[in-house]
Amino acid sequence: MDELIQVNYSRKQPLVSARELHDGLEIKTKYSMWFERITELGFIEGQDFFPEMGQSVGGRPGMEHFISVDMAKQICMLQRTEKGKMYRQYFLELEKAWNSPEQVMARALQLANQTVEELKARCMFLGQQVESQKKTIAVIEPKARYLDKILGSEEQLIVTQIAKDYGMSAQKFNKILSELQIQYKRNEQWVLYAEYHDQGYTQSRTVPIVLSDGRMSTKEHTVWTQKGRLFLYNILKENGILPMIEKEVCT
Repeated sequence: MDELIQVNYSRKQPLVSARELHDGLEIKTKYSMWFERITELGFIEGQDFFPEMGQSVGGRPGMEHFISVDMAKQICMLQRTEKGKMYRQYFLELEKAWNSPEQVMARALQLANQTVEELKARCMFLGQQVESQKKTIAVIEPKARYLDKILGSEEQLIVTQIAKDYGMSAQKFNKILSELQIQYKRNEQWVLYAEYHDQGYTQSRTVPIVLSDGRMSTKEHTVWTQKGRLFLYNILKENGILPMIEKEVCT
């Protein structure tokens, strides 16, 4: 079947240009006036015809309309001309071909293939989401374990124990806390600055010592509470210092 008029198959049904049909039927009335009168015959926008803004040719862009094959047939019948008969016969053959078992099956296969591709894309997206979540969990889980360890214990810790979490010696750890102006040394004991002093982060513990001459004495020693350990975790993290358990994941 020779193509009498260009057919648009981009939608669920074949459509043709109303303007092209207007020209092919050699209708003398101006297109805009003609189409306005045609739509008054009961045709429904979005079902029988679809308006689109046309391309500008040296002026303001005009309105174009794509119409269904059924609407095109009815327009041809109204003309009562040889051109009208010719175009109507063309649309009848087009409609017959469109509704043939082969074409119906072809469209069904096309729709099935499209559905399969959409499902593949959806599965790929979900797979990427799962992988992203796995990576997020891998980062969060060590932190959660470390925080659970802190929150689940009431034990008081000497600085050596906390420093070990960060892979440091007590001396280096104390130095960092001093540089961050968290603590300072007074009478050989590390104590917190006033800003942190009464927050329940540390306690003083009296421990017995043996002096160089053999006499017994005591010494005040700072120990960290679990609340203080959590405080150190947060403030050190703000300064880019992580416990070893989190460093292992990051690297």
